[in-house]
Amino acid sequence: MRGPVLLSYVAFVLVGVSAGVAGVLLPTQIADYGVDMATIGITFFTFSAGYLLAGSTSGALVQRYGTRLALLAGAGSFVLSALVLGVRPSFLVFVAVQVVAGYGTGLLEAVLNAYLAGLPSATTLLNRLHAFFGVGALVGPLLATWMLTFAPWNAVWLVLAALFAPLMVAFGLTYPKEAAARASQGEGARSGLLGTALRSPAVVLACAFLAVYVGLETAVGNWGFTFLVDEHAQAAEVAGPMVSGYWLGLTAGRFLISPVAARLGWTTAAMAYACLAGIAASVALIWAAPAGLVAGAGLALLGFFLGPVFPTAMAVVPNLTEARLVPTAIGVMNGVSVVGGAVFPWLAGAVAEGVGVWTLMPFSLTLALAQLSIWRLLMARTR
Repeated sequence: MRGPVLLSYVAFVLVGVSAGVAGVLLPTQIADYGVDMATIGITFFTFSAGYLLAGSTSGALVQRYGTRLALLAGAGSFVLSALVLGVRPSFLVFVAVQVVAGYGTGLLEAVLNAYLAGLPSATTLLNRLHAFFGVGALVGPLLATWMLTFAPWNAVWLVLAALFAPLMVAFGLTYPKEAAARASQGEGARSGLLGTALRSPAVVLACAFLAVYVGLETAVGNWGFTFLVDEHAQAAEVAGPMVSGYWLGLTAGRFLISPVAARLGWTTAAMAYACLAGIAASVALIWAAPAGLVAGAGLALLGFFLGPVFPTAMAVVPNLTEARLVPTAIGVMNGVSVVGGAVFPWLAGAVAEGVGVWTLMPFSLTLALAQLSIWRLLMARTR
């Protein structure tokens, strides 16, 4: 299993790169197409629509065609969308093709998560998998910032297509056809539990919590570059690495905070409270920062404290609902989190367009405090 596992890590690095370049490319795309922030934010919704579609079809694809073909479909969809973006299409096509990009990304993530979940030491493997996403998200802004010094934004997408194409070949050579079929068996039977899960107040709160979390993480990731350039007058060559510092903090937090909390004897809930307080304090620091370098340091701290929150929320699900509802609850939480990752960044961009990009930090602080409030309500319902 070593080959498929290592390849899954490579795939998540590339997925992270594609996520990391997005925020750096936004200002150039806005200028190129002559649209405002609210209009370009429509792509957040079309990408999320494709992602949700992938989540609803991945189980059936794996059951019917196996892991290998499902991964080839995901990588192929992403390569197709990257090639279309690479030729600088019309704005309508630019918006529409995000559905294909979201579908390819979502399918890769869903199938690889299912595959690793069926292996020994699944918890360790999955934590590493998501940490490697952070590695890619760290590299992405650096790649995009460097390429924009000598090439148009669409060239970045041609590079991504070139990176994902060999991945397709590797999937075909490395993964067995039916390896993950067992992980997705019973998906249809579990779908009848959806209504029961949604009637649980604890599950609804958990969904709201992750929607706000992903919304905050994505809003800062997408608009942080613009904030540094416009509000703190940082050069693009400086702002890009600062945004990479945000993603570096996210990755480091996932590797470091949980082991430290265990050594200190903290409970999962206590660790989460500490991270949520750190998130609010970091946003406040960025908002009050007198200089761009301080704001950049605040972004790194914000990413560090954000890192463990998502997996921690997943870890407490067995304490929120009965065992038979846990898989369904986790699936619903993932789906709703993607919606939050579209709505809140779009709203942040719309507010920034109308009032000013300085509003990103008070907007983020509002989300941070909302997270803390929802978490308190959630912990009151743990068993």
